[in-house]
Amino acid sequence: MFVFKAAVVGAGVMGGEIAQVLAASDVPVVLKDVEQKFVDAGLEKAREVTERQNKRLVEKEKITAEQAAENSERTLSLITGTTSYDGFGDVDFVIEAVPEKMEIKHAVFAEIDAVTPGHAILASNTSGLSITDIGDATDRPDKVVGFHFFWPASFMRLVEVIEGEDTSPETAQAAANFAQQIRKVPVRCGECPGFVVNRILISMASEFWRYQDETGVPVEAIDQAIADSKVAPMGPFRLADMTGLDTAVQVARDLRDAYGERFHVHRGMEELVAAGHLGRKTGRGFHAYPDG
Repeated sequence: MFVFKAAVVGAGVMGGEIAQVLAASDVPVVLKDVEQKFVDAGLEKAREVTERQNKRLVEKEKITAEQAAENSERTLSLITGTTSYDGFGDVDFVIEAVPEKMEIKHAVFAEIDAVTPGHAILASNTSGLSITDIGDATDRPDKVVGFHFFWPASFMRLVEVIEGEDTSPETAQAAANFAQQIRKVPVRCGECPGFVVNRILISMASEFWRYQDETGVPVEAIDQAIADSKVAPMGPFRLADMTGLDTAVQVARDLRDAYGERFHVHRGMEELVAAGHLGRKTGRGFHAYPDG
């Protein structure tokens, strides 16, 4: 199945970037959220990413400034922001990117099930929730699949394609094909806690989290040591800030519950979440982000 039009529900940390990825691959996309301020933020994120990408091409002398402006205008023209489902009647692929709470996922999937054509694939960007349970909110669980981007979606090449118990082989293959259509590398897997990447990523991060909890070494020192060593673009605490501490805590808890104490939940991270400091998206986490 070729995707001629797509939709993204949720214009938060990931939604705007996901919409930009689709539009940059010449796929018209509807970006929806419940309030216009969230839609506007998602559209602004798409604009920032698009202009930054084209600026780099100009700096590398691969395109001219005029071509960069044309490219940006074309990409952004393919994204339509909305607070309603009016534009969902002819979409082929929907990506849900709302907060990681099953009750919210169920509500959204029931809604998109009702407003999209029967052939449309309904995908979730969840980083760890059950695709099978999400599909139970629809009348087409065979067309529900996980489609997990990594932050920042505009840069990271990988997309996990996760099959629930009811996901049909045709749906999983179509989702993998769509990942390639938008210039991503699909990794297919069955449903399990953490899927593929988070089982690897969190097992590594757990060791740093455990070490910091046990020794009290400042998180800034650990992040700086990782950055200086160049083994990763950023340290585990700044990465958690970028992805959202609420999401990081939930994934860590799920993995600990599933696989035992080899997966550590950082106490300081739980305290920050309880205080409402969720990382970059709230302006403060392990590090401060005065500009949001």
